[in-house]
Amino acid sequence: MDRPVILDCRGVWKLYGYQSKEFLARHNGSPSDQDLADNGIIGAVRDASVQIRKGEIFIIMGLSGSGKSTLVRCLSRLVEPTAGEVHFEGSDLLSMSEANLIQVRRKKMGMVFQHFALLPHLTVLQNAAFPLEVQGVDRRTREEKARQMINIVGLSGREDYYPRQLSGGQQQRVGIARSLVADPDLWFLDEPFSALDPLIRREMQDEFLRLQSMLHKTIVFITHDFDEAIRLADRIAVMKDGRIEQTATPEELVMNPATPYVEEFTRHIPRAKVMRLRSVMSPGVPEGIYAGELAGSLTVDATIGEIDAAEHPFKVTDENGMPVGTINARTAIDVMIGRTNG
Repeated sequence: MDRPVILDCRGVWKLYGYQSKEFLARHNGSPSDQDLADNGIIGAVRDASVQIRKGEIFIIMGLSGSGKSTLVRCLSRLVEPTAGEVHFEGSDLLSMSEANLIQVRRKKMGMVFQHFALLPHLTVLQNAAFPLEVQGVDRRTREEKARQMINIVGLSGREDYYPRQLSGGQQQRVGIARSLVADPDLWFLDEPFSALDPLIRREMQDEFLRLQSMLHKTIVFITHDFDEAIRLADRIAVMKDGRIEQTATPEELVMNPATPYVEEFTRHIPRAKVMRLRSVMSPGVPEGIYAGELAGSLTVDATIGEIDAAEHPFKVTDENGMPVGTINARTAIDVMIGRTNG
């Protein structure tokens, strides 16, 4: 992947406790877990480094208390890191003035949180337009832009509803419309679907993928649900006790876990859910009869029904739509039942 890095975070620490900066300096910027415990310091984020690439869905995941939400707040400087570097589009966020930081957040960053935080006295249209109102955009312009976002998230016709008149999923859609109305370059989502019922959650994941296919945003997405992560992510960073254990594609995490924790975390994920056709195809496209073409980025799980039902193999295409290999039912079924060294 050769996309440029839009957000570069290196060696970030967030410590809570008495004179935490001085503590970190005394330990040469690299205290041990025992050092932290002995001094009553909580290491919410410990020496974290991530590089977010333009246009990707980058998921930060881990169990409750792993530090994922604190890290994302450090990336947007909603929380001040104790140490480290954070550069956004080449600018040093940590040395930026408060006024400049506010402008960056208002115009270049969108945020959606688990709790929708809609303003109850405002309509759907007014809630969606609110960020532009804060920016001083005139009413006609901001409402026109808000209507476009409301249409994109599938809520046309509900512009005059109040939040109390909407379902949880609809309220979340308003939150998404509001976060997108300023056309952010970087979009932060902190467990946006975790408060929703499973069926609505699945629908919102579908909606999220549909939006991304249209808008091509750079997205940092937090979740503790590995199934959600592998469904949505281009890459995943797995956190434990404030540290990043591994950053990789979903496929790489499952097939090549870097630590025992990641291995245990991914143990029960079926390979077919993460293995892409490009990884299990037979290279080359010999002359013959084919049932059609399938994108190499698709998973075996997503295509097994179509592959199994066809009399002939499929061509597998690369990101440019060019045939680069083939896949047949036998290969796909081997992956489904785990009969592969893939």
